[in-house]
Amino acid sequence: MTDSPRPSALALLPLLLFLALFFGAGLYFTAAGTEMGFYQLRAPVAILPALALGAYLAWRRGVKPTETLLEGMGHSNVMLMCLVFLLAGAFATVSKAIGAVDTVVALGLGNLPPVLILPGMFLVSALVALAIGTSMGTIAAVAPIALGVATQGGFDLPLMIGAVIGGAMFGDNLSMISDTTIAATRSQGVRMKDKFRENLKIALPAALITAGLLFALGDSGQTVAPSHNGWWLALPYLLVLVLALIGMDVLLVLAIGIAVAGAFGFIAGDYSVVRFGTDIYAGFESMIEIMLLSMLIGGLAELMRAAGGLAWLSDRIRRFAGAHSSRRAGEFSIASLSLATDVLTANNTVAILVSGPLAKDIADHHGVARTRSASLLDIFSCVAQGVIPYGAQILLAASLAKVSPLTLAANVHYCWILAAVTIGFMLFRPSNSVS
Repeated sequence: MTDSPRPSALALLPLLLFLALFFGAGLYFTAAGTEMGFYQLRAPVAILPALALGAYLAWRRGVKPTETLLEGMGHSNVMLMCLVFLLAGAFATVSKAIGAVDTVVALGLGNLPPVLILPGMFLVSALVALAIGTSMGTIAAVAPIALGVATQGGFDLPLMIGAVIGGAMFGDNLSMISDTTIAATRSQGVRMKDKFRENLKIALPAALITAGLLFALGDSGQTVAPSHNGWWLALPYLLVLVLALIGMDVLLVLAIGIAVAGAFGFIAGDYSVVRFGTDIYAGFESMIEIMLLSMLIGGLAELMRAAGGLAWLSDRIRRFAGAHSSRRAGEFSIASLSLATDVLTANNTVAILVSGPLAKDIADHHGVARTRSASLLDIFSCVAQGVIPYGAQILLAASLAKVSPLTLAANVHYCWILAAVTIGFMLFRPSNSVS
């Protein structure tokens, strides 16, 4: 694998092929009236022709396709996501089996009017993500609760899960301990607190608009709470949230949550060790598709990178920025770079790390404040990551809720609103001095 591949637009074709096959088939079957249209051609199968094309294009550029594919599939970030998927699936399955979901739903629905359920779920997800610094961990902890609330209360399920994803992206974007914040501030050479203030000016108005929209859309549900066997069955969820909030590693949090949920099931008297093990494996099985797709997406991204796809993208944006001298041109170049890189890599932290050096050069050349450059990098990588249907966040939520990823992408209102608000700031806000 070459460290600095020659730019090549052809290297981006595999991703376009995958999207055309998967979403094209889903839209076709849905339009034809087929139930579960987006599940007729499974994503891990639809990506196979794209992998073959990516391997061929890499081979033509002198890259060893098998080694490159395996390097991308086995990346530490990809493996971490797979472990989170497994444990999240197990925790959701065991918690549901012991009655924890019904208990949480009953307690929640009994204390909030219908119009506050959706904005309340958005706020809870945002606070958890802000505290723990990971959107994946937040979705793993909060989405099962949202699923139960939507199912039992008659709320629109994609809208409810979309509120959770949106809140998770809001908190992840602002959190001081988020990987994206660390990557953005380090790549631009700015302090975290300065980047936080810059981000908050944009993210907070977007969050308030989102909460207002969810409030307006949230009166269609009911507050008929399901029966439950005792408030104490909600403690596994409470424990997971508390452990996450104090900063414990998400893998350890989920592992403890599984163990405690199983122990509570034993205490309840109608849960056996054999069923506990069976439910854990059932949770694992529910995540097989998303795990396969995540690994294959990682391999495809590395093949495209090695064949010069990301280099071509960076070169195009560098040329655009060089041909326009205004501050706004620089900001739009940075935003486009971050957005496009995330679309290609399906990982917001990786997107920031890849595009950071070029973004810094663009910022210096166009008089864009470093804090604003860091903010734009983080915002637009999170915007893309929150709406791309093959990104880990939507895939995890879709697997837990059994909803089409494309349907969820359309319901993550916060990310779409955040993009619109940020573009408005870029167009109309006075420029800052370089910091």
